[in-house]
Amino acid sequence: MLKDLLHDDILAPRGAEVNIIPVLQGEGPIKLDESQLPERLPILTLRNAVIFPGIVFPVTIGREKSIRIIRDAEKNNLCIGAVPQLDVNVEDPKAEDLSPYGTVVRVIKVLEMPDSTITAIVQGFRRFQLDAIVSYDPYIIGNVHYLEDISSSQDGTNTRLVMESIKEKASTILRLSSSTPKEAISALRGIDNLDFLVNFVATTTDVDRFSDKADLLRYDEIDTRAMKLLAVLETELQFIRLRQEINQKVKGEIDQQQREYFLNNQLRTIQEELGMDESGDFDRLRKAADAKKWSAQVRAIFDKELAKLEKYNPSSPDYSIQYNYLQFMVDLPWGEMSKDNLDLKHAQKVLDHDHYGLDTVKERIIEYLAVLKLKGNMKSPILCLYGPPGVGKTSLGKSIAKALGRKYVRIALGGMHDEAEIRGHRKTYIGALPGRILNGICRAGTSNPVIVLDEIDKISSEFKGDPSSALLEALDPEQNAAFHDNYLDVDYDLSNVLFITTANSTSPIQSALLDRMELINVTGYLAEEKVEIARQFLVPKQLEEHGMGKKDLKIDKACIEAIIDRYTRESGVRGLEKQIAKIARVTAKKIALCEDYPKVIKKENLKEYLGLPTNYHDSQKGNEAPGVVTGLAWTSMGGEILFVESSVSGGKGNLTMTGNLGDVMKESATIAFQYIKAHPQLAGMTSEEFNAKDIHVHVPEGAVPKDGPSAGITMVSSMVSALRGQSIKSGIAMTGEMTLRGRVLPVGGIKEKILAAKRAGVDTIVICEDNRKDIEDIKEIYVKGLSFHYVKTIDDVISFIFG
Repeated sequence: MLKDLLHDDILAPRGAEVNIIPVLQGEGPIKLDESQLPERLPILTLRNAVIFPGIVFPVTIGREKSIRIIRDAEKNNLCIGAVPQLDVNVEDPKAEDLSPYGTVVRVIKVLEMPDSTITAIVQGFRRFQLDAIVSYDPYIIGNVHYLEDISSSQDGTNTRLVMESIKEKASTILRLSSSTPKEAISALRGIDNLDFLVNFVATTTDVDRFSDKADLLRYDEIDTRAMKLLAVLETELQFIRLRQEINQKVKGEIDQQQREYFLNNQLRTIQEELGMDESGDFDRLRKAADAKKWSAQVRAIFDKELAKLEKYNPSSPDYSIQYNYLQFMVDLPWGEMSKDNLDLKHAQKVLDHDHYGLDTVKERIIEYLAVLKLKGNMKSPILCLYGPPGVGKTSLGKSIAKALGRKYVRIALGGMHDEAEIRGHRKTYIGALPGRILNGICRAGTSNPVIVLDEIDKISSEFKGDPSSALLEALDPEQNAAFHDNYLDVDYDLSNVLFITTANSTSPIQSALLDRMELINVTGYLAEEKVEIARQFLVPKQLEEHGMGKKDLKIDKACIEAIIDRYTRESGVRGLEKQIAKIARVTAKKIALCEDYPKVIKKENLKEYLGLPTNYHDSQKGNEAPGVVTGLAWTSMGGEILFVESSVSGGKGNLTMTGNLGDVMKESATIAFQYIKAHPQLAGMTSEEFNAKDIHVHVPEGAVPKDGPSAGITMVSSMVSALRGQSIKSGIAMTGEMTLRGRVLPVGGIKEKILAAKRAGVDTIVICEDNRKDIEDIKEIYVKGLSFHYVKTIDDVISFIFG
């Protein structure tokens, strides 16, 4: 753009500007005699300015060397060379910082400026090429050779079209410049000579790409210089239009921001009048933050997020998201602990009062309290209670919290399939929430609650992630001191939380998670234990829930035993509690209707209260036929007995299996069949006799899927019994896996299988020798009345059962 003043080193202050319009002299560039053009010229370096021949132009001078050149030129009427400086940031330019082309100028007048700079009115005469710099002191002096301008050779029409194009583009640029005097555009319109027009526009028009403008000095032919000038002007117009678009957009955004600012101020005034000022919320958040025991890092994050909140419009969605985040942040109990009750006798009393049995779990909690009492601080253990349903795993967590004097939080994991349930959602999402763990801690109000993760084996995974993998960090004592929740986005210490997980089976739990937990097997109850649980816990609980006292209803011991035997089939006591609740409901109805009812419920009254018996446990009595052998099985509901039946018929030595058997159990039957085929003497026959027999193996209750390897020795015993036509000794049940070589391998679920055997009236259990340690580890009360025969091979089994 045209400027009133162009500078050689600094922009003059507004008060130093001189309104001088560059003008053309005569009808062409002023000629000088060759004798007047020296081969060596003082060089005046120009910043952001290029002077062409024939133009009178003001230049503001500020550098000491430049002022000295101007003073000498004015005093001695000397010609000097005006050369553009390519890098405007260089204070003392060298040869490489200068354009190789310049213009010979003479100083017409010098004006003193208020800021100690001077403004020189100079006139351009002729272009030259700078060959070399011969001196830098007291100012730059260089050797030059002069260049001739070659006037336009085009016809009048072409020249006119080129001039019109140059005038149109230059006028547009000058018009869009707010600092351009109107006289400049008028002067431009009055030029009718192409040579003058090109030099005038090239001198007076300011462009962003200064190097392109300086490069115009190299062209001798006016036609070429004119076309290059058109390209420079077109580029500058594009820059100006783009700049205007950006400015317009920014202006629109600023106008919108100003409008929102004005409206927000109005809204704030109205809210203050109505008592709805949000500043009170900010003060409340700050006051809550001051009371928190968090680190400097967390406090810095809080202050940063609060500053964001103060900038938001209260009516925008972002405001409520940010406010809820900060509210959750101050609601979390950072470093706030409840005081543990370290009275071990009190803890033991509470645990015994709430739960019957479960000595292993109780002992582990007492050990934890003992260490905590001695050390004063200890990482909480991660306990996993696994066992059949209804044995009190979940309620035990509540009792532990009560014994420790801690808050209790239960998180149901059954069916969970989204990782965000554990880690939370990122707060930028609409409706984002923290994870269940931090949410539970926030509800508890302390950083050391007892958190029960219920049914951890029922977690599922899908495309949204695997929650069990997200639990790896929370349940690792070495990592959970810096647990990262996506919503909070700040590390939180979970090392003081006592995590207790529950499961019916450990097999669905991934191995990495299983490795982080301390496994405690919570097995089923004996019938005697169930009776005591019912008398001490279940009956009083149901009487209270149904609004009755001890005098209103009693259930004698024989009746409870009958309920356990005829109306329930479980390892726990959940079904037993339901039956007792049904008796309480019927009694409550009779009391409400003023009907007579027995104060003590006996076994004879069960049909009236509970209906006909719904369950008959399998009994070994009546199942002593040849080919029938009793096996022991483990299920998630506890232990069960099963009968393996075999029949023999004439045929071609084929084996048939029925009873909804799984692949592993079918393999056990095939191994047993092949072993007898290889050792027919076990059945008292020859190979030819064996190959003429077909064997059919069936396991009753065909609607129930059955699988596992522990029925191996039961299968071979059943087949041998059928082939011999001889029953095994009465009162025997067995469990154990067999190999193709006839070895007996140990199996699991021993305690549950023992309970099932006792319910079925079994006297003797045949079991692998390697399971002896499992039997010895079981309390005497569970094995009382049973004898165990330990075997190593199939021959040992056959010898014993037919002995």
